Amino acid sequence: MLTRITLLALLFTLFLSPVFSQQKIQFFQTDWGNQLSIDEFLQRVKNDGYDGIETWFPYDEAKQKELKAGLEKYDLKVIFLHGTSKGLPFAESLKVYEENLQKIIAWNPVKINSHTGSDYWTLEENKAFIDVTTKASKASGISIVHETHRSRFSFNVPLTVEMLKLAPELRLNLDISHWMVVHERLIGLNDPLLQQILPNVDHIHARVGFAEGPQVNNPAAPEWGSALKTHLDIWEHIIRNSGQEIYTITTEFGPPPYLPTVPFSNVPIADQWEANVFIMKAIKERFAND
Repeated sequence: MLTRITLLALLFTLFLSPVFSQQKIQFFQTDWGNQLSIDEFLQRVKNDGYDGIETWFPYDEAKQKELKAGLEKYDLKVIFLHGTSKGLPFAESLKVYEENLQKIIAWNPVKINSHTGSDYWTLEENKAFIDVTTKASKASGISIVHETHRSRFSFNVPLTVEMLKLAPELRLNLDISHWMVVHERLIGLNDPLLQQILPNVDHIHARVGFAEGPQVNNPAAPEWGSALKTHLDIWEHIIRNSGQEIYTITTEFGPPPYLPTVPFSNVPIADQWEANVFIMKAIKERFAND
């Protein structure tokens, strides 16, 4: 006969624990290359099932008002992009970076995604930007992540591992498509160096890269099946092991020239929006039975 404690434990396992194990994924659409008005763009984002957008912070006050009104109208969230000005001397760039970061924080976005540092600067110089964001994130409660991106401190896997040793509190946005082309190979989930990085990933840019480029021409094409699966395996592993109740993903297939075009006509050979929606649906399918 079951004791009262055993019965309660069984009921918890059967009825309560699944509630705590469920994860919600919030999808954000990039506005990279957008040619629509803000209202038309946000309406399309909402209609296609996204939770929000990721965009560079607009420093123009009129654009800020228009964006805020549109987000409220369509009940959409926002992740803001922020970046290091590589054209400025290090000290000046750091000062501007910190000042602009505070302006973005005032908006209270879901997250801030930073294009951080420069591949021409030392680890210590690049770490100075990370230190600024770590302090600001703790003070504001806003998650600030650093995108793995070519030309930044995180342009390759080994240097990102080195930075994690210097700055263990570093949080990342993984856009692994950059690393695929930098290292000229599909980096698999079980790569030993990659495994050291994945626990620090709090946001994902979902774009499929390959050995010769950061973006396949069409992720739905069967010839890219292996590359697609490699990326999906990594993304699924990150989400399931993150411990976060809500995980954020931005679908980030870009416009021409990231998106290949037909020679002479410059006509895109695929549809950027359709590629991003395809990726969102492919990720959702991985979690459909949860």
